[in-house]
Amino acid sequence: MNCIEDCPEKAIHFGLAKAESAAHRPLDVSRRRLIESIVAGVVLYPIMKSTISSGTTPQYRVIRPPGSLPETDFLRRCIKCGECMKICPTNVIQPALFEAGFEGLWSPILINRIGYCEFNCVLCSHICPTGAIAPLTVEKKVGNEKGQKPIKIGTAFYDRGRCLPWAMNTDCIVCEEVCPTSPKAIWFQTFEVQLRDGSMKTLKRPFIDPNICTGCGICENKCPVSDQAAVRVTSIGESRSSTNKMILKT
Repeated sequence: MNCIEDCPEKAIHFGLAKAESAAHRPLDVSRRRLIESIVAGVVLYPIMKSTISSGTTPQYRVIRPPGSLPETDFLRRCIKCGECMKICPTNVIQPALFEAGFEGLWSPILINRIGYCEFNCVLCSHICPTGAIAPLTVEKKVGNEKGQKPIKIGTAFYDRGRCLPWAMNTDCIVCEEVCPTSPKAIWFQTFEVQLRDGSMKTLKRPFIDPNICTGCGICENKCPVSDQAAVRVTSIGESRSSTNKMILKT
């Protein structure tokens, strides 16, 4: 407790705040500090915008709601009103931090460990007041219209080091059971594996068909590996982008 006795300003003490306490000192709103703050904001904003942007940061976690415009147009229109987040029935739409860069702060992204994109839901596309998310019908979203492919917001991938049938030789078919597409994007191959004690076991190990997967995220959300799911969705393959593809056609 020597600091209390040695403090020349007597600003350190036990009990209620006194007039000389730091908490009671007035906020410095002098003209000099105000000008410094304005200049700092004017200088730092374009620097942060040019270095931390949707074009320079990895986009794998930027999974936008179905019907979203291409990223540049989306960010121009999105006013971060949060209406799509409020109406989402599974709460999967959450505000972004810096996943989409500085200009994407508080814009809507899907976080599948919280929820998932309900297969037959298009509510967010009809509540958006600016058209950043274009209005969809259920038929257009799931691809029931003639010659229409389903809206794709990403693609799921397996982390075989965490998947129970792949890494632990443990039976699990949860992801395939919840997959909503028809035919299912998740399918199995049967393997005969030798266990540590020398016995043999038949396992169903899952695979994903990227041509069918829409990136809805229900497999990631329901995966029983509860911390970091063994199957995870990234934005690659999304319908709204012509460049965010696994294999670019020439």
